[in-house]
Amino acid sequence: MTVNIATVYERSKSPGPQPNGLQAAEDGLWYIDQRNDKVYKLDWDSGEEIMSFQTTTEHASGITIGDGHVWVSSTFGLTIHKIDMETGKTVQELPTPGVGQVAFSPPGAPARDSGAHGLEWRDDKLWVAVPPSQMIYQVDPSDGSVLHEIKAPGLRVHGIAFDEDGNLWSADTASGVVSLLDVSDGRVLNYIRVPWPTEVHGLTIDSAGKLWYCDAETTAVGILGR
Repeated sequence: MTVNIATVYERSKSPGPQPNGLQAAEDGLWYIDQRNDKVYKLDWDSGEEIMSFQTTTEHASGITIGDGHVWVSSTFGLTIHKIDMETGKTVQELPTPGVGQVAFSPPGAPARDSGAHGLEWRDDKLWVAVPPSQMIYQVDPSDGSVLHEIKAPGLRVHGIAFDEDGNLWSADTASGVVSLLDVSDGRVLNYIRVPWPTEVHGLTIDSAGKLWYCDAETTAVGILGR
């Protein structure tokens, strides 16, 4: 197994205070902000805001696009919102599998159930990364039922992104490692280490195969060179 140290290329700062999920699309780079729960679409070249809208999610952490809609994980709401891309209105909510209390809560912090972080859409199915269970689930987007699941490596699974071969990059924010997984059984095929102080929260792959990240701590949006 080849081990790579990522080269971090910061491209811009997010317009919102805490970018936490990313999704590449032809019309721009979409992201969800965890603090204000707004969806933003950014210009690929400048990083400037093209549009934004407010959601009714709570502590949102993941975003993807599929079936003509935006999907956002409401982490403290314990649901996944299907959102109209034109109006910003939630048209459906799915239950999040694997909810519970995370292992990395600060000492003395009040216990609170938490739900999904990273989301991906592939082959008309929704993939959901859930830190409390440290699992990645494939779910039916019509009702949220679990179709398949794999164990995510590390302690704090966050952003996920499919590559062109159908393998899944999975970020462990706690360890600074992004692993490439075989989604059939969860085997680690490769991984990259991301140097401190960068924290990988959101993760996505553009049409050229570049791996993009966002960092909720620094508001950075950029590329992980592999």
